[in-house]
Amino acid sequence: MSTEFHHLTLAPAGAAGAHTGHGPTEPVSRAWTALFGLVWFGYWTASLVPLQLLLPQQLEAIDPSAKVHDFAVVNAVSGLVALLALPLCGTLCDRSRSRFGRRRLWVTGGSLALAVGLAVTAQQTTVAGVTAAWAAAMVGLSAVTAGLTAVMADRVPVAQRGMVSSAIYGPQALGVVAGIALVSAFGLSPAGGYLVIAAMLVICAVPFVARYRDPAHSVQPPLRLRALLASLGNSLRNREFAWAFGGRLLVNLANSLGVCYTLYFLTDDLKVPDPASSLLACTAVYLVAGVLATSVVGVLSDRLGRRRIFVALTALLQAVSGFLLAAFPNLTVTLVASAIMGAGFGAYMSVDQALITQVLPDAESRAQDLGIMNIGSVLPPALAPLIASLIITSDRGYPVLFALVGATSALGVLLVYRVRSVR
Repeated sequence: MSTEFHHLTLAPAGAAGAHTGHGPTEPVSRAWTALFGLVWFGYWTASLVPLQLLLPQQLEAIDPSAKVHDFAVVNAVSGLVALLALPLCGTLCDRSRSRFGRRRLWVTGGSLALAVGLAVTAQQTTVAGVTAAWAAAMVGLSAVTAGLTAVMADRVPVAQRGMVSSAIYGPQALGVVAGIALVSAFGLSPAGGYLVIAAMLVICAVPFVARYRDPAHSVQPPLRLRALLASLGNSLRNREFAWAFGGRLLVNLANSLGVCYTLYFLTDDLKVPDPASSLLACTAVYLVAGVLATSVVGVLSDRLGRRRIFVALTALLQAVSGFLLAAFPNLTVTLVASAIMGAGFGAYMSVDQALITQVLPDAESRAQDLGIMNIGSVLPPALAPLIASLIITSDRGYPVLFALVGATSALGVLLVYRVRSVR
């Protein structure tokens, strides 16, 4: 497979049930959407290129014999940090007060913190150093995620969510392609690659932050740990929210299992002459298929008013790609599987985005609930290397791993169909 898509929940305020009347109504312009897409382009580049290329290369240079294990450990620690930071940053973002604006504050501060984290990671020469630096970068990632997802909730009306979702998830694959292409074309070391994508993140964030102004908002009560934990529990006790969360967790886990060791799969199993160039080719195929599917299926789902059938079909495409690669592991099939997974997961993101907006439990705690739902996107990339490393080092290796991709995605479809309140 080519590149790993992270699906973050981007929900208009009050999109669920009885709260629909509280959502934004003024349409966003094309210029606004373009700037919002640009900041997401920088975000995806900074968060995904390290996972796909820079971290694997850096860890291979530190200790080639233990690179699979080390990559699993780095992701596990960073995932644990993100698991705690995402809902906390979302809750704090709701309660932030500043003349700069609460969402702009978190987008700006989070982008700068993530950029610094990337720069620090670039300087590490030990596994422990990489682990600590990348985990710290996840705090910045969680902060900017809280701000960006809440901007979507605050500003974009329900009728435009499919269109704006396409403007967000198209840059996701494009950001990975651009980042990998820059590193490969200029022959950058992992250290140089980190610095380039850190600069791209900041440059892409500036135009949006300079123009965006937060809308008026209600005052949130002071943050108390007991109230926060109770609120988190209440959200997950909502059946529709819980089933949607479970489906998202499994489909994202399937995607992460399929792509987390792509570079090592090309290098060690297929033994291709130029793994980095082959990874770039797979990523480009993934990009084209993903962008086309994202732009078409999200809008089609809006027009037909149907969500579950599209979520099911797109997740099943991802399952097919896993089973195909398990049966025929070669470079040609890898390219084909990349296209299928790119189309399936790209379309899945657009439609699942729309479905999630209709099952949020409470419009008054949207950033917090979005933080919970985003765990279903961030936790899988942390779990996948641990699971995959155990499978890869077994006798059957990658074929079993890719078969698990298919089975996990198919199980995610079943959970999505447990959501009854959405067609």
